[in-house]
Amino acid sequence: MRKSWIAFAAAAACTLGAQAQSSVQLSGLADVYAGSIRMAGDASRRTGLGDSGMTTSWLGLTGSEDLGGGLKVDFAFTSFFNLSNGRQGRFPGDTFWSRDANIGLSGNFGSVKLGRWLAPNFLPSIIGNPLGDSFTFAPLILHMDVPLFNGSGWGSTIEGDTGWSNQIAYTTPNLGGFKGTVHYQLGNSNAADKGKHNAGASFLYFQGPLTVTGFYERTQLANPVPADLGHTKTNWLLTAAYDFKVVKPYLGYGQSKVKSVGGNAKTFHLGASAPLGGTGSLLASWARTRNTIGGGSATRKTLTVGYDYFMSKRTDLYAMYMNDRITAQTSGSSFAVGIRHRF
Repeated sequence: MRKSWIAFAAAAACTLGAQAQSSVQLSGLADVYAGSIRMAGDASRRTGLGDSGMTTSWLGLTGSEDLGGGLKVDFAFTSFFNLSNGRQGRFPGDTFWSRDANIGLSGNFGSVKLGRWLAPNFLPSIIGNPLGDSFTFAPLILHMDVPLFNGSGWGSTIEGDTGWSNQIAYTTPNLGGFKGTVHYQLGNSNAADKGKHNAGASFLYFQGPLTVTGFYERTQLANPVPADLGHTKTNWLLTAAYDFKVVKPYLGYGQSKVKSVGGNAKTFHLGASAPLGGTGSLLASWARTRNTIGGGSATRKTLTVGYDYFMSKRTDLYAMYMNDRITAQTSGSSFAVGIRHRF
């Protein structure tokens, strides 16, 4: 009997040791709002519950295994969803693991990821504006990433999506507050993608109250659905922010070009956040984009002001008002109150 207990204890110790070397975590975010949305050029107003006001709702698994000597295997499988109706994805036809589907190695050298992961444009743009990754209310993100499917004919200045599939990405270790990433997306096996690829680089710099971000990308492939864009597009953006404690101003400027059709889209961004009410923040963001790609000429101006109040470290309430204008189009105004929870 004693020998049996000794054997059991030894087996348990081995199991615990193995568990200590690896970890898997289920996490996610849920965001829903009630409000009324009308973008520039919309024929009517949409009123009711809306999804992902401040952050796109997502659910996923992340994990790592310690291989020893400072080397780790990391993985992430995460999916977007709509809280109001339970539908998977950001939009109909979105791939299931459209946020993350990757595996890689990390260590003193930095990290390498293989699979679907962030595009160069994502982190620099969301860190470089006070409304973060709001695809509903952040003017900079709306101009870059969200086409308007209405009479305005306004398309996003970024066509390669905020995530790239078939990607190889290398990120440097932290070098005095600087981290840089090189991104390369291979084409798919279909005929439309033959000989095409996406490539780019991004960086983040944090030093005390100063934040500087930027990216450059050259895109020939659309995501998440494999498709031929029919052209090569180049995009770049630089942003800076400085935290004065009483207020944190943001500044950004970027351009998009399609050489084959001529013209460009130039975007200028201003923003600010200021603490208000203890655990709350007053937010303001404005973006102006002049688009002459393809010989046209249109200017879009979007302003958002709002208040974000944290009830706890994981849960916040927000209220937003947005005004959206495009040359020769009816203007739009939107307002909403919502709740966001991280788990």
